[in-house]
Amino acid sequence: MFQSPSLRPLVAAIAIAVTPMSAFAQSAEDILRSAFDNWRADSSHAVTTMTVKRSNGTRELTMESWTEGETKALVRFTAPARDAGNATLQLGNATYVFNPKLNQVIKLPSSAMSQSWMGSDFSYEDLSRSERVIGDYEHTLLETRNEDGRKVYVIESVPKRGVPVVWGKQILSVRDDGVLRSVEYYDQVGKRVRVMSADKIGTLDGRPYPIEMTMRVDDKPGEFTRVTTVSSEFNIDLPGYLFTKSNLQNPRD
Repeated sequence: MFQSPSLRPLVAAIAIAVTPMSAFAQSAEDILRSAFDNWRADSSHAVTTMTVKRSNGTRELTMESWTEGETKALVRFTAPARDAGNATLQLGNATYVFNPKLNQVIKLPSSAMSQSWMGSDFSYEDLSRSERVIGDYEHTLLETRNEDGRKVYVIESVPKRGVPVVWGKQILSVRDDGVLRSVEYYDQVGKRVRVMSADKIGTLDGRPYPIEMTMRVDDKPGEFTRVTTVSSEFNIDLPGYLFTKSNLQNPRD
C-alpha cells in the first residue's frame, strides 16, 4: 500500500481553461491557486504509472485515481499483480488505506501523512495534490523569468506562525499558463530536502499539464520517483459512492 503521490505531492497529477497570468494583476497566492486549479480541476480521473528508481533496481506500478474538490481523492493500484488492489482514500483531513492481503481499512494518523507512499519518494500528502500550502503559508513572488518562451513565476512560501506543517519553506515555480513547473522543499533549518520537477509538459484533455513529474531527494543521488500521466479527464461527474470507505474496500465496477 502507499507509504508516501502522495493523499494531498502523488496519488495521481490534474478544470477550467487557464488563461495567461500577469504577475502585476495577480498576487503570489492567486498564481498558486491557478496552478492547483489546473492540476486538480473541480474533479478528475486519471490513469498513471509510477517508476521508483533505487540503487538496487527499478519498480513499475500502474494506478487509477479520482479527485473531487479540494478534499476528496482516491488512488487504486492496478499493476503489478502483487500491488493490485492497494488503495488510498482521502476525505477531508482523514486518510484511509486498504490492503487487500489483510482485507482491512486503516485510518492513518496525521503523523503518518509525511511517510513514504508505496516505497516511493512521494508522501501520502503529496498524493492528493493538496492546496493546503495556499492557506497554511505566506507567499512572496521572488522573481519572474522566461523559460522556453513562457513566463515563470518563482514563489517562496513560508509557514504561517503556529500552523503545524512539515516543511520550513517551499519554493514553487509556476508557468503563466498555470502549469506547476517545480516545487523545492526545505526543512525547518532552511536546508533543501527534495525537489519535484515537471520533466515533460504537454496537453491533456485540452489543458496544459505536467505529464511527467519527478521527485528527487537531495541525499539520495541517482534515485527518484517519476509519475507519468497516461490519460486523464477533468470536470467530470463522479458517482457519490466513489469516495467512501465501503468502495475503498469493495470497489464497484
